[in-house]
Amino acid sequence: MAYPFDADEDFGLLKEADSPCPNLGCDFRCTIHKDLKVKGFGGCVAYSCAGAGQRITQELFPGETWRDDPDLIYHMAHALRVIRPIHEALLLLQEAAKLPLPAAALDEGRALMVAMCPAEDTSVHDFEEPEVQEALADVPRYLQSLAAYL
Repeated sequence: MAYPFDADEDFGLLKEADSPCPNLGCDFRCTIHKDLKVKGFGGCVAYSCAGAGQRITQELFPGETWRDDPDLIYHMAHALRVIRPIHEALLLLQEAAKLPLPAAALDEGRALMVAMCPAEDTSVHDFEEPEVQEALADVPRYLQSLAAYL
């Protein structure tokens, strides 16, 4: 819903940002999920929200839907654009924590994870706080620094 599609080899149609896919069913499930690749939606097969979508629908907007309140479409889409990169970074940091790294490097990774998980996380604004966004911005540098240990 949040992201646009370009009609190309990865998506079978043109879709504007912040608009539902025409293949989205009334139950919020994909009506062509079992045939995505065949129908030209390989981009959907490759896509992962890294758990951000579930967090948004279950924790930030529990019991609310943009179908019931059309104004929510913009708020929920904005939340996905803010939280998805954080979730992706957390997954990378969790994988990095499994590596045989010095304690200082592991501690730095854990500190980044903690910084990206605000104590108050009931609003998208909690994830837009400077300390959360600064930690997110520091993840690529941290991950690149790990090459020195491998």
